[in-house]
Amino acid sequence: MRCPFCFFEDTRVVDSRLQSSGDQIRRRRECLECSTRFTTYESAHLILPRVVKNDGRRESFQEDKLRSSFLKALEKRSIDTNKIEDQIEKIKTSLRQGGEKEIKSRDIGRLVMASLRVLDRVAYVRFASVYRSFEDVKSFLDEVKMLEDDLNELDGSQLELLKR
Repeated sequence: MRCPFCFFEDTRVVDSRLQSSGDQIRRRRECLECSTRFTTYESAHLILPRVVKNDGRRESFQEDKLRSSFLKALEKRSIDTNKIEDQIEKIKTSLRQGGEKEIKSRDIGRLVMASLRVLDRVAYVRFASVYRSFEDVKSFLDEVKMLEDDLNELDGSQLELLKR
C-alpha cells in the first residue's frame, strides 16, 4: 500500500484487528520510507447484479423495492420482522453467489415467491396474484389448488384461510 504522506510505494503492517462488527479489519501500517504510521480499514465490497426490467430497462438493485414487495404481501399478517429480513438477506446472498452481472426482474419475483411460500401461504397467494397477473378466477383457484395439494408443507390454520 502506498504511504498517504510521502507516497512511497511500500508499507508494512504493524497490527491487524478484527472490528467488533466482524466484517471489517483495522490495520495499523508504517511507511518504510518516512516511518509515519497510519490506519487502514479493509472490508469486502460485494456488488448485487443490475436488474433487467420486463421492458428492457436496466436499473440498480434496490433493496427497498424488495422489502416493499414483502411488506405489501405480508400486510396484516403476523410474521416476525426478523424472519422477513432473513428472507431478504437470503435472496441478496443468492443473487451475489449467482455471480451474474444482470438478473431479470422475473427471476427476483420467483425468489420472492419461494420465500413467501415458506413464510406465509396467504402472502404467497397475494404476491402470486400480482406477479403472475391472473387473468381470471380459474387461474387464481388453480394456484390455490396447487397449494392445497401440497398438504405436507401446509399447516392447518393457513389451509383454512385459503379455502375461504
